[in-house]
Amino acid sequence: MNGTLQLVKRRRKPREIEIRTAQRTEARRIHALIVSHLQEGHLLPRELEELKRHAHRFLVAVDRDRIVACGELAPLSRDLAEIRSLVVDRQYRGAGVGRRLVEELREQARLDGFDRLCVFAHQPAYFAHMGFSIVPHVWLPEKIGTDCTSCELFRRCGQFAMVADPALMRHSRTVQGLSAHA
Repeated sequence: MNGTLQLVKRRRKPREIEIRTAQRTEARRIHALIVSHLQEGHLLPRELEELKRHAHRFLVAVDRDRIVACGELAPLSRDLAEIRSLVVDRQYRGAGVGRRLVEELREQARLDGFDRLCVFAHQPAYFAHMGFSIVPHVWLPEKIGTDCTSCELFRRCGQFAMVADPALMRHSRTVQGLSAHA
């Protein structure tokens, strides 16, 4: 599940962003990335110990040994997994890093045999372009029972429940030197 992405910075040479499975030893760096973006209001806080336990479920995007993005594939049931804690460092947004992470997580869900993949998002258009559809929250009782009912924002979080079939990949196209799915 390793891939590379060309990042083009203004007035700099393009460089490759590696996408790979996180290591347990990187949990602190993943935690720092998540914490640094909590103020935007689109992420739920995560405990460092939880991230250490689940580091193997994360993909990270790495630029010169710096973790610049992450996302977790969290199983909720036998047939349902969730993409959670998807965050891209502000300096790397708009370069396709988040899209590539979602595609890799989606492929992992397919390989792991999940029939459905969900995400809870404040910005549904971002995920709709990648084949996710908005569904009623009640269609995902696994998520509601696992996380939502114990959340302080339950019934007022403002997130959209979205679902996709991991096996249905969009037609490929090239984006900034990266094979991506439209």
